[in-house]
Amino acid sequence: MVRVSYDNITKRYGDEIGARDVTLTVEDGEFVVLLGPSGCGKTTTLRCLAGLTEPTEGSIRIDGADITGTHPKNRDIAMVFQQLALYPHMDVAENIGYPLKVAGIEPSDRRKRVNKVAEMLDIDELLDRETDELSGGQRQRVAIGRAIVRRPSVFLMDEPLASLDAKLKVEMRNEIKKLQRELGITTLYVTHNQEEAMALGDKLVVMHDGVVQQVGTPNEVYHDPTNQFVAGFIGSPSMNFFQVRRANTGSQRVVAADGGTEFSLHLGDIPAGVEGTEPFVLGIRPQYFDIHTTSTEGATKATVNVAKPMGDEQLISVAVDGFDDMERTVRVPYDLDVARGDAVWLAVDMDSAYIFDAVTGDRLRRDLTTVRDPV
Repeated sequence: MVRVSYDNITKRYGDEIGARDVTLTVEDGEFVVLLGPSGCGKTTTLRCLAGLTEPTEGSIRIDGADITGTHPKNRDIAMVFQQLALYPHMDVAENIGYPLKVAGIEPSDRRKRVNKVAEMLDIDELLDRETDELSGGQRQRVAIGRAIVRRPSVFLMDEPLASLDAKLKVEMRNEIKKLQRELGITTLYVTHNQEEAMALGDKLVVMHDGVVQQVGTPNEVYHDPTNQFVAGFIGSPSMNFFQVRRANTGSQRVVAADGGTEFSLHLGDIPAGVEGTEPFVLGIRPQYFDIHTTSTEGATKATVNVAKPMGDEQLISVAVDGFDDMERTVRVPYDLDVARGDAVWLAVDMDSAYIFDAVTGDRLRRDLTTVRDPV
């Protein structure tokens, strides 16, 4: 059993915080993805585990043993970096087998293990090739093979697919997922690509400004975000946000906080934190709007700015009357005939909407149901 535990890890770079109070457990054989925008602390968190960065505070344990001060080579961890750093003077077999050579493994045993890993990665026919003769995907497989050939307890990957084209990224993430399942190695993977994270991770760790915002399965962080940052970061296109308020105390009408436009909504059980006419934030994913091309009772008028065909659907960017100038995105059927400048009317499926505190961004729990007629 290989279980990794972060206990209140903080890393400071002078006055800057790279990671703050990171507490996290990665279970044996689990595939955990550290996800967030550039500069959020995910790579710092990974490097602390690898021993390449020394935490300022806190401890890290593997199977209960504190390895915070252990030299990187003694942690039984293998890592694949964004820059693959293959050895150009070695062929593929030598690159994969190099960690075994350093460890003093006999050449015959070394070759057997290299062959087995190469077969697993479907590069056994490339073992005599020079690395500069390989494609991007093949080079990626060699880097992964070099990391796993010595059978580490923990496998770390820092944005390993960033330099690949879109098609190859999909192919390689499928291979990585399959390989991790076969080997059962406890794995931590860093990416800013949420689609990649959702496809790979058993568990996601969403980070922002060095702080862990939410830990959960891909479904949990998508459908049950803990705050406005997570809700806006997870999902493509992003969730739409509206700052709104109840029209008056006791009313079920919701209007723009800075205008008079109404959403015809029924708030049901008002969550704690939504009192009187104080503003709050309403979050709606693009697919949960009902769109109409003629004036519809209970719907809000908007103007189409851009219509982008996406095959079986299209995404339209709209300016909603009464709100600020920020565009919102709506996912609609491919055959809806709209163009720039057209007026549309939006109704909201409130069963799938979210409410957030306007100041803290924290999620406010509620039960919302749609009302099609104005209150």
